[in-house]
Amino acid sequence: MRHRNAGRKFGRNQAHRKAMFRSMASSLLVHGRIETTVEKAKEVRPIVEKLITLGRTDNLASRRRAAAYLRGKEPVRALFEVVSPRFMNRPGGYTRILHTRNRPGDAASMAILELVERG
Repeated sequence: MRHRNAGRKFGRNQAHRKAMFRSMASSLLVHGRIETTVEKAKEVRPIVEKLITLGRTDNLASRRRAAAYLRGKEPVRALFEVVSPRFMNRPGGYTRILHTRNRPGDAASMAILELVERG
């Protein structure tokens, strides 16, 4: 039974899933939108929302916490200097999921995960 076991596994082990989510979150912060499957978008969305909320308080501790998850200078810079300032007056709901098509190879439901206020 899977009682109280939240989250999808995606046929990957824990390290692979974590790396995939880090990569997707970094790409979303840098580019503003990514195309992925609906299920992956639903799993990455809360991660990105929490990072943007963290980025609203720009201090050294917040930057270190974000850098510990994102792994890279460009996504951290984008989070604190580009993305988070846009959402200072918004209490939450920084991203949206737009359902687009079915992927031709395996008919997976695809979606675009994007920031609500794109610059």
